[in-house]
Amino acid sequence: MINIKNCPSTLAEGFSTYSPKAIKVLFDGKKVSHILDFNIDEFGNTSEIADAIHRISVSGVQEKFPAVIEKGKIRISQDQERSTYILKPAPWDQTLQTRKQIPANEHLTMQIAFQVYGINTAANGLCFTQNNQPVYITRRFDILSDGTKVAMEDFAAAVGRNEQTDGSHFKYSGCYEDIAISIRKNISAWMVDMERFFELVLFNYIYANGDDHLKNFSLIRQGQDYRLAPAYDLMNTSLHLNGDDLGLDGGLSPNIGKSDVLENTGHPCRLDFERFGEQIGIVKIRLDRILDKYMKLPDQAKALVEHSFLDDKMKRKYLRIVNERISRFIRVPE
Repeated sequence: MINIKNCPSTLAEGFSTYSPKAIKVLFDGKKVSHILDFNIDEFGNTSEIADAIHRISVSGVQEKFPAVIEKGKIRISQDQERSTYILKPAPWDQTLQTRKQIPANEHLTMQIAFQVYGINTAANGLCFTQNNQPVYITRRFDILSDGTKVAMEDFAAAVGRNEQTDGSHFKYSGCYEDIAISIRKNISAWMVDMERFFELVLFNYIYANGDDHLKNFSLIRQGQDYRLAPAYDLMNTSLHLNGDDLGLDGGLSPNIGKSDVLENTGHPCRLDFERFGEQIGIVKIRLDRILDKYMKLPDQAKALVEHSFLDDKMKRKYLRIVNERISRFIRVPE
């Protein structure tokens, strides 16, 4: 059995299972076992699990399973049963050599976003199979405590992109300003959520999430209004694949001039993000406050990497990638 020394949700030291804080945030105060009493890999090709995957409305290509908590255990939800959690094991694609590290990567990146930068994220943690494989677990924020499902729409739908009209890679088409325009259009308190959106784009750049496409940002209904949904699917994709700096083909915006750094190196710097922030309507003083947070790697982020469930080699690579992104970001145009 796996030897756990840090909380598999908050990564706080000195816990062999979920800490009291994690129990409160992730499981509504209920004690839950971090060990699954079933092996997800065994269900890989069964019709039951295939059906379960299709019942998930959250976007993405990684295998995802709807789950519920029952009698202190995590289990796959049954047909016609409303799930309140999503389980994401390591992808079954054997060609991805570091695939078994992906759940720990997503968990760590989500915790850094929340704990270090104060980004509103979906509650999350890790659980483990009987053979010690980590499985990412996240609480569905579109399901209320009384079981009511809240209206939610990703930005591929909000900006009108789909496979029929834009091809199979439709979720990567366009630019981040397209999302910003849709935020203004759909959210009455758009200035607050525009800052949240901007920081999320910047976080994804610094933490090397090259898969931050249109379906990884969503609108969610709150009362009579729509708001930007909590962040989800945050991951350092460069840990596993060589990818682009940004998830959308059109980059930040075609309506802003590129810095000399971007022109010469192909990588955006702080000036490019400043121009983007101004283009989408963020007040300069508030824009600088966000940008300043990403000029160096915080000690708290380093500590979370150290406490994470990545192996030692991947921890070093994670930090190396993020430090490289920061060095790009702080480059000053000539």
